[in-house]
Amino acid sequence: MTDKEKAIEKVTAPDSSVGADGEQPLCKNNYEKSIADLHVGGNLQATAFCDSGTFDISCRKKCQQEDLQTVTMEELYDTVYPPKPPIVEGLVYAGTYLFVGAPKVGKSFFIAQLGYHVSRGIPLWDYPVRKGTVLYLALEDDYARLQKRLSRMFGLDSTDSFYFATRSKSLNEGLEEQLTRFVKEHMDARLIIIDTLQKVREVSGDKFSYASDYDIVTKLKHFSDTHGICLLVVHHTRKLESSDSFDMISGTNGLLGAADGAFVMQKEKRTGNRAFLEVAGRDQQEQRLLLDFNRELCQWELVKAETELWKEPDDPVLVLIAGFMEQQKEWNGTATELLQQIPELDMQPNVLTRKLNVSIERLFVDYGIRYESKREHRCRMIKLALEQKA
Repeated sequence: MTDKEKAIEKVTAPDSSVGADGEQPLCKNNYEKSIADLHVGGNLQATAFCDSGTFDISCRKKCQQEDLQTVTMEELYDTVYPPKPPIVEGLVYAGTYLFVGAPKVGKSFFIAQLGYHVSRGIPLWDYPVRKGTVLYLALEDDYARLQKRLSRMFGLDSTDSFYFATRSKSLNEGLEEQLTRFVKEHMDARLIIIDTLQKVREVSGDKFSYASDYDIVTKLKHFSDTHGICLLVVHHTRKLESSDSFDMISGTNGLLGAADGAFVMQKEKRTGNRAFLEVAGRDQQEQRLLLDFNRELCQWELVKAETELWKEPDDPVLVLIAGFMEQQKEWNGTATELLQQIPELDMQPNVLTRKLNVSIERLFVDYGIRYESKREHRCRMIKLALEQKA
């Protein structure tokens, strides 16, 4: 049985009670939601559009500015939030992450290796990579040391999408403005590395408090969420040992509590070549990778992943849509018209639209299909486009 036949067999008519039957219902609020360009990204939190179509985060309750801003479950399903495709599939995602390890454990070599692979769009070990511009704030290095390290790692094979800076402002002196200008000048920016956290954090009397640690990562996270990129912040482990690697992050729990996740690198022996990289976060599965350091190439090599990644089963609805798009490449119309094109989809138009809304990221990551939805006059139009593979 083919994938399409299996999909047809699985698809049944969903309960239409979640919305009115027939053509796409008009929402009570005249939203006009569509995905942002994938290069810009963003994390839209309870956002809305005014009746004029102009975005305004406070639009939903202009007359009650001091009230709690809320959305219903129905509104959540009817909203299209921009997808956040992985930067390194199964490993690195948009958001703010800590990269933690003891001094001289090999963090700088790993960071440079990651940045190089992302800037060139070549796989990191067995992990597919989404190409984009990378900025590396190597704040504990100078350019001569960077030149020596990179030439040892990659020879003279360079890339013009990998940028470096050895000095920057701190967060309270204008770092966010510096990074914002860089991202605006490089619309395909995917990854910004800050090496190290200590070099950009504010100096204050309570700099080691939970509140201070939480606040600094929250500021960085706001930037990464706004621009849909990954901020990877290098930090150190504490001297005290712990059975939980993430308890060894120097500082209070406020750092990890505010971050989207963390990478913790530990060597089996201080003078050895073998290390474990443990990964945990909101948008990826927990992993434990065994690495070997190739001293000749000065690069980390994957020995094995001790934790196998779980793959989500095929969604029969998305399989049918992907099959349809293989033939169409690009399609515009209403949900009702799409159902007429794919009669195997036995569901109500509004249910199909909500299915697409909540599956936008999977549509793009798994099937390479861009999805947009916007209201035009009295009907909601959807657009599907199959991205051309390089």
